[in-house]
Amino acid sequence: MGSSSEREAVPAQDVERPRLDEVADPLELTVHDEVSPCPYLPEAEARMPLRVPIRPLTRAEFDRRLVAGNRRHGKLLYRTQCPSCRACEPIRILVRDFVPGRTQRRVLRRGEQVVDVEIGAPVTTREKVALYNLHKHGRGLMRDDGPLGAAGYEAFLVDSCCETFEMRYRVGGRLVGVAVVDRGLDSLSAVYSFYDPALEPLSPGVFSILKQLELCRSWGLRYLYLGLYVEKCSRLVYKAQYLPHERLIDGRWQRFDRPAPAAP
Repeated sequence: MGSSSEREAVPAQDVERPRLDEVADPLELTVHDEVSPCPYLPEAEARMPLRVPIRPLTRAEFDRRLVAGNRRHGKLLYRTQCPSCRACEPIRILVRDFVPGRTQRRVLRRGEQVVDVEIGAPVTTREKVALYNLHKHGRGLMRDDGPLGAAGYEAFLVDSCCETFEMRYRVGGRLVGVAVVDRGLDSLSAVYSFYDPALEPLSPGVFSILKQLELCRSWGLRYLYLGLYVEKCSRLVYKAQYLPHERLIDGRWQRFDRPAPAAP
C-alpha cells in the first residue's frame, strides 16, 4: 500500500453498506468502496473497492484473482477501478525467462554471504512489529497516525484470505527483514517486505525478490507477482527492472523484454 495523501478524501459515493458479489467464486462481500486521494500520484483520485471472500481461497482461486489484477491486504482483496486514470498496471515476472542482470547477481551473491533465510507461517511478534516501524520511519513512510501496533500488524500482514507464508531474513541470528508472500497454484505474489534501513547497502529489497524468484523456480511456478507498477511513481518504478515481465494493460497481459544491445 502507498503512503497516505495530505488531501481531504472525497466522500463515499457507491456503498453505504456491504454488498454481495454473486458472480465471484467463491462469493465476495464488498465492504468499502469510495473515491479518495490517490496514494501514488498527487492530484489524482483513486477507487479501490475492498472485498472479502466468504471463505479462504484455494491456490487456483487465488491465481484467478491475480490474473484479473487483484491484490491482497489482510483478509481483503482489491483492484483499481479509478474514475479517470489507468496508471496502475499489475506486474508479474516471467520466472522461466528471467535472467538477473549484473547488478542483481552481485546483490544476490553479497546477500547470501551474510543473510540467512527462514520460511514459515506469518506470526506477529514484538520483534517484527518494531522492525516494521523502524523500516517505515527510516524510509520516511510513517503516516500521520503513527507507529503500527500489534493488532494492526496482525490485520495487515498475518490475517489472510489465501495461503500465505513469510520469509525471515537474519544476520548473525538477528532479524533484519521480513517478506510476506502469497501462494497460488502457478505463482507467488509478493505482498509486503520490510527491513532494517541500516542494511540498505545490501539492497535487501532486491535480494528478497531474487530469493522469491528462486522459490518459484524450485516449486515449478510460472509467475512472481510484484503488485502495481506506476510509471510516474518513484516508489514503484523499480519493478520494471525485472525482465522479462508482463503488465496488465487494458485487460491484457503484455510482455516487456530487455532491450536489445545497441549495434556497434
